[in-house]
Order: sequence, then C-alpha cells, then structure tokens
Amino acid sequence: MDWLRIAAFALLILYHIAMAFSPWDWVIKTNYAFGWLIPPMALLTPWRLPLLFAVSGYASRKLFDRSAGTRDFARSRAVRLLVPLAFGMVALVPLEMWVRVMENGYPHGYLHFWALDYWRAGDFWGREFPSWEHLWFVAYLAAYTLLLAGVLALGGNRAMRAIGAAADWLARGHRLLWVPVLALAAARLALLFVAPERQGLLRDWGGHAQYVPIFLFGFALAGAPRLWPAVARSWKPAAAMAALAGAVIVTVELLWPGTRVPPHDVMALDRAARTAMAWGMILALFHIAETRWNHDHRLRKPLAEAVFPFYIVHHPAIVLIAWYSLPLGLSAPAEFALLLGGTGATCAAAYLIGRRIAWLRPLIGLRLRLAKPARSAREAASASGVA
Repeated sequence: MDWLRIAAFALLILYHIAMAFSPWDWVIKTNYAFGWLIPPMALLTPWRLPLLFAVSGYASRKLFDRSAGTRDFARSRAVRLLVPLAFGMVALVPLEMWVRVMENGYPHGYLHFWALDYWRAGDFWGREFPSWEHLWFVAYLAAYTLLLAGVLALGGNRAMRAIGAAADWLARGHRLLWVPVLALAAARLALLFVAPERQGLLRDWGGHAQYVPIFLFGFALAGAPRLWPAVARSWKPAAAMAALAGAVIVTVELLWPGTRVPPHDVMALDRAARTAMAWGMILALFHIAETRWNHDHRLRKPLAEAVFPFYIVHHPAIVLIAWYSLPLGLSAPAEFALLLGGTGATCAAAYLIGRRIAWLRPLIGLRLRLAKPARSAREAASASGVA
C-alpha cells in the first residue's frame, strides 16, 4: 500500500500542475489553456480523491493496530494531522490567498496582507475568507479519523465486530463490486439537488457521503484479510465498469464543457458514473498494489515518509512559481518544466530540511524523533573498546 499511496500523491501533484494549463478554473492559470487536457483530467478527477481516502483508511487501521489503545491512536492522529493543518493555515495557505487577491488587484504586499487582511471572514477582493485551500483534505481526514476514534472508544469491541461483520458480508460473491456502487450512487444522487456541491467541513454533505464510507472501507480492508479474495474476484469487472463510466464522464464533459450546466438527468448520470468509476478504480488499484507492487525497495521508506510533507507544500509552491513566472512569457513546455522542477525541488527541500529539525518535523506531518536514551558509562566504555 505504500507504493499505491506514493503513486496517488505523485499523481495528485501532476494533476494540480496540469490544472494551471487546463481550460478549467483553478487557483492560478498560466498563459495557456489546452483543450486536449480535458479528457485525461476528466478521467482522473472522479477517483483520485476517493483513492486517497481509501488508502488513508487502510493506513489508519494499521496505525490503530500498533497503538496502545483508542486514546493513544486518537492522540497520535491528532498530532500528525491537526498540527500540520494549523501550521499550513498560518504559514502556507496565506501565500495562496495573497496570490488570489492579487489577481483581483489587491494593492499591498504579502506582509501587510498576512498581518491585517488574511484573518478575516467573508468576501474580500472577490475571494471568500477563511479558506482551507488544498488543506481541506487534511481537515476532512482529521475529522473522519477522530470521529472513528470516538466511535471505537464508545463502542469498543461492538464497533469492531460491526466492521468485521460488514466485511464478512461484503466478502461473499460479488457483493464487494455492486453493493458499494449502488449505496454510494444512491447517497450522491439523493443529495445532488438538495445540498450544494461545495467544499467545506460543515456543508459538503455530498462529499462526506462518498468519502466517509470509502475511508471506512480502507479501514476495514486492512483488518479483514478475507476481503482480499473478494477484491481479486472483482477487480476485472471493476476495471471494466470504470472504463465504461469514464467514457460517460468524458462525453458529458466534452458536450457541456467548463461551467456549462447539463440537464438534470444528464447531471445525475454523470454523478452516478463518477461514483462507479471511483469504486471500480479503487478495487482495481488495490488489487494491483497487493499483487504487483507488494515488494520492498530502499526508496520505499523515505518516499512514504516524504508523501505528507510534499502534499502540504506542493500547492503553494505551484501557485507562487506560476504567479512569478507569468511575466516571463515562457513557452508552454518551459513553463511546465519550471512548475514541475520548481515544485519538486521546493517539496524536496522542505522535506529534507524539515526532517532534520526536531521542532519542524511535526509541522510538516512527520513523527517526532524520540531522543535516544543516554548510555551508561560502562556501556560507553564497552562500545569504545575500553572494557
């Protein structure tokens, strides 16, 4: 699963760089808008975030099993998620929000903005404050993880038995393929014309209806080996389902591009197809990761550790590099190379420097490095060959 997690976050960074070149609206745009990017990006959009929640649920179960109890699990997840979230909201998101208001003519420099204007609520220079920006994923993940920890603390063995019973039921036949798709699609369509599709921890009910069950599936899968044969049975039809759903999604996107709103029946078909594609890709990619990528390498551990710092830093890096390179009038290939290389270098520097500084480690999502216990004089002498 480490390799799948690494690949998913690497793909996310490439996706965000591509957003600067696509015709779709994003934080910042380059001088180019390539229509040919729409089909491949439309095929990535439905499953890239659900996959991250599924992998995060899987990792959460592994961490829970290694914890000293539910309270220890909740405490460790709070430190690993809420501390970098707070740091990002104070030190990283302001950089993006400054660029956002600068695009609309904001006249002041960054220090003035951070000190006086960032800490507001409501509309300001055409932008809504406050904003999670890309850290909404961390906020959602922290909420899901801590709510799960609360349920496990209150329900104890009953909650784990319920998760196990659900896993046993889904493991029979092809239920793992069709039951989640029907349930997730029904939930999404029930909320489609009731709750607006907007990010926000207290308003994104459509998103929560998708992400929470997928997060719980990952959590259950990590503790239920009996689910893996069901994944193996389902991955080929799941991949076929994802391909068929992808064709529907691309067709709708091409016929109603950008901000054009399709008829309600077409929108419902599109959302159902997105759900089907997300679930199909999750099953297919989990099977591939388990059967093809289940091997170690010397780079796996450092890459897996670097994933979270890269995620935290990459978004403001892309935005700032794009903002300051716009006046240069670079060609599209040069602009892409600059964004890819500059973002990679910034993320790598943040990780390589941050991992060596004890107080900075938790701010970028790394574990606190415990001090090694002092050795006794006898042990030191023995190690040095004196005794």
